[in-house]
Amino acid sequence: MKQDRILIIDLGSTMNTNIAREIRALGVYTEIHPHDLTNEEVKNLQNVKGIILNGGVNRIVDGVEIDASDALYNAGVPVLSVDHKGAKPWPKTVEERQDIMKKFILEECKAEKNWNIDNFIQEQVQLIQEQVGDKKVLLALSGGVDSSVVAALLIRAIGSQLTCVHVNHGLLRKGEPEEVVQVFREEMGANLVYIDAVDRFLEKLAGVEDPEEKRKIIGNEFIYVFDEEARKLQGVDFLAQGTIYPDIIESGTKTVKAVKSHHNVGGLPEDLQFELIEPLKMLFKDEVRECGLALGLPESMVYRQPFPGPGLGVRCLGAITRDRLEAVRESDAILRDEFKKAGLEGKVWQYFTVVPDFKSVGVKNHNRSFEWPVILRAVNTVDAMTATIERVPYEVFDIITERITHEVPGVNRVLYDLTPKPTGTIEWE
Repeated sequence: MKQDRILIIDLGSTMNTNIAREIRALGVYTEIHPHDLTNEEVKNLQNVKGIILNGGVNRIVDGVEIDASDALYNAGVPVLSVDHKGAKPWPKTVEERQDIMKKFILEECKAEKNWNIDNFIQEQVQLIQEQVGDKKVLLALSGGVDSSVVAALLIRAIGSQLTCVHVNHGLLRKGEPEEVVQVFREEMGANLVYIDAVDRFLEKLAGVEDPEEKRKIIGNEFIYVFDEEARKLQGVDFLAQGTIYPDIIESGTKTVKAVKSHHNVGGLPEDLQFELIEPLKMLFKDEVRECGLALGLPESMVYRQPFPGPGLGVRCLGAITRDRLEAVRESDAILRDEFKKAGLEGKVWQYFTVVPDFKSVGVKNHNRSFEWPVILRAVNTVDAMTATIERVPYEVFDIITERITHEVPGVNRVLYDLTPKPTGTIEWE
């Protein structure tokens, strides 16, 4: 890392991520590290200009208040102690915290504002080239933001040495498989292997109603398909993953229990024996998007909405059928199109449709109909732990309802989910 670096030492604070993001916003690179770094680990961290000991409510572990290691106190750089050993806690407002951090980081530590995405890309390209040499890299390219940005970065660094595998399991949104092929194979010249596994996945999912069982089947089948394709390739030594910084943080630290396990590809067989490449592992989500734009990816891909791993499989409620799955896909496309026209595309955090496995009586073309409802959901959130409902104008609902009931086969009603999180969850399954 050529950029100057500030270390945030986790001593039980719940503010580590906030502080890291605020320091990066100042143009200075920062990382979160555990409190017990060794002399060797500290020595291997380059360009460290200062250390922040960030205490907090979780600083008591097994009845003992943890402290930073001697290696950190003796690192020979300025140290700022917050909410630790009598030090005052961070101010509650961002403006006050930034004033403290500016004085410490820019004046006392004399760190330079040399953290930006262009520098990051340049450095990662060099690191990837050094790591890979003339060998080959494999990437599971879902079309999501993280894997797409990794693909674009690797294409810039090693070109045809990268092989991307895109598995179409039939549960993607309308136009997404085609966009992956267009952007990466046609526009960026990637070596892309496209796998049409739609029938294979839907056959495995036939008759399965339980959401967790559906997730398990989709996840396992993806692994099997990817593994089969990987074994067909010769001389691949590296596996690239779209791991980002929140994945690592959420995997837990020595003072915070894991939110979820850090595992992007998910359970690949150990005998694949790949060495990992994770070039985005120190970026936050907004930085990943900025990186994607700088690498030339289209905004439609970079600002792709959050999408569950099982895709539309958990929005086609109950046992998945092809006709109801298409109703989800088509109604979702209409919703996204009309939200874009209404100026809601960048305003609302996530919006999608759900089609349940029941029908109701209606009237279409002057005849009785017995068809599915489509449920619309649009929520706003900061951290996905809680969510509020977007108050969509009724004139927008009118257009969406008209289009869905007339353009989507098998649908005669449109409903809007008004439930915040809690008590509901963002997804239905």
